[in-house]
Amino acid sequence: MNKLDKFINQLKELSNGEVINVPLPDDNLLDDYEKNINFSFSIEYRKLLKEASNIFYGTIELLLVTRDKKYPSELSTVLNEAREQGLPEDWLPICEDNGSYYCLTPNDTVRYWTLDGYSNDTWEDLSDWVEQVWINENQISQTSPK
Repeated sequence: MNKLDKFINQLKELSNGEVINVPLPDDNLLDDYEKNINFSFSIEYRKLLKEASNIFYGTIELLLVTRDKKYPSELSTVLNEAREQGLPEDWLPICEDNGSYYCLTPNDTVRYWTLDGYSNDTWEDLSDWVEQVWINENQISQTSPK
């Protein structure tokens, strides 16, 4: 089991089976989507989309990849909006955060991008982002006193 498998399993446990009512994408949909948005998804990102993109845990939701593209958090819609705001053409948003975006970069790091431009927030890879942001930050916020 690699790091990403471990964190996907952990997310499934932490979410107590809560999912959003959207089907997980399959390889055919991901292939079509890549052509449509002119982006190649990494093996890790494809795995995360196919196994965890409907998990509801904390405040993090991955952008959705669906056939009918009717959701506000649809990857293709958010990608167009983010590019209009100045997101670098070779960055792929994977999660929206109050108008800012967590993005995959060409070297497979995850970077945080805001309307003000670049942020210094960087994660070595998608697995690190899932662990540190989606899992750990949500665990902290759920155990903090209100």
